[in-house]
Amino acid sequence: MHTVIRNGRVIDPANRRDETADIYIAAGRIAAIGAAPASFSVQKEIDARGKWVLPGLVDLRAHLREPGQKHKGGIANETRAAAAGGITTVCCAPDTSPVIDSAAVVELIRRKASDAGMAHVLPLAALTQGLAGEQISEMYGLQQAGCVAVSNGKSPMANTLVLRRALEYAAGLDIPVLLYSEDPWLGASGCIHEGVVSTRLGLPGIPACAEVIAVGRDLMLVEQTGVRAHFCQLSSARAVELVAAAQKRGVPVSADVSAHQLYLTEMDVGQFNSLCHVRPPLRSQRDRDGLRAALGEGVIGAICSDHQPHDADAKLAPFPATEPGISALETLLPLTLRLVDEGVLPLHEAIGRVTWQPANILGLSAGTLSLGTRADICIVDPERYWTVSAKSLVSRGKNTPFTGWELKGKVTHTLLDGRLVYENHQ
Repeated sequence: MHTVIRNGRVIDPANRRDETADIYIAAGRIAAIGAAPASFSVQKEIDARGKWVLPGLVDLRAHLREPGQKHKGGIANETRAAAAGGITTVCCAPDTSPVIDSAAVVELIRRKASDAGMAHVLPLAALTQGLAGEQISEMYGLQQAGCVAVSNGKSPMANTLVLRRALEYAAGLDIPVLLYSEDPWLGASGCIHEGVVSTRLGLPGIPACAEVIAVGRDLMLVEQTGVRAHFCQLSSARAVELVAAAQKRGVPVSADVSAHQLYLTEMDVGQFNSLCHVRPPLRSQRDRDGLRAALGEGVIGAICSDHQPHDADAKLAPFPATEPGISALETLLPLTLRLVDEGVLPLHEAIGRVTWQPANILGLSAGTLSLGTRADICIVDPERYWTVSAKSLVSRGKNTPFTGWELKGKVTHTLLDGRLVYENHQ
């Protein structure tokens, strides 16, 4: 279908484009921006007057809950939520059940995503078999099956020798490694940041040094092996300082942060608010401010959702027994745009952190509006306010501490390969 998006403010940070222009789409790709290509006959027209036309968002970490926990989410439903959030490329975390450590699981996920047709789902392969941290996974076969990177999920690596061998193997394949760094002993029994709130509530804490020590160890191994490494969901200011120092030395490392870590702190746990039970935990205001500063300086190159939908019962037990995680796909873009209003990032840099920069980390051809690329596009009404509620979320998981927050910026259209997969005029 030949589609034209008219009169929108086209913002494409990868190409430093910011102008009011028409976008012409043919055969699922961007055919032209500005003037219509020769012999272009319009079959569908979308009026984007007063709206922003952005590249489809790229999310480096989402838990789609399939296979294994479909009662919490499922690929079809959660990619529908992704489309509602303007996300067109989703990296699927490896901690499914069974784990993404075989070509058969990769094929299942890709087929389910293709059938749903709402977003590009890119599986992340397990770094070790079963994410057990004992035997290296068959990375080459997983790469050939379609995995774009390898990851230890949220399973800390205890055996340093196994981690070194895994990084060496990945370096030989030139496949990126996404590392969740946490000391497996310091953080094993905790459920909240170790600090004044954990002491007041009498809850076992996870000290910031659990992350800092693990990041330091992992950086040394990255430097030793030369692997392309990316640190996921950093939560402490000190860990970010270590990554910044490594980047200055020329070590090939990048980092991301979950959107909720840029707003919430340990104080938001309040009186055992289980919606604020996340891993890594919400830390101090000093840590939050350090993460924001690192984002502004470019040390942190991407913002991810770390989407983890849960059924209602998962958050109803006593705090330590509840399951960690936030349903976050649909709040990723508005929370990122809010950073602009709060002076953390300029508009183009904020959009870049959720489009071309995460794509660049994995070497993906996504997150841009370059001519000839796939027409993965989201259209946003930047002045529309909406309130986060169970009713407003498309995701099956309603577990978000942002319930009741009024956010600015609402996705009105999402196109995937030139097809309109989401539309909202309310």
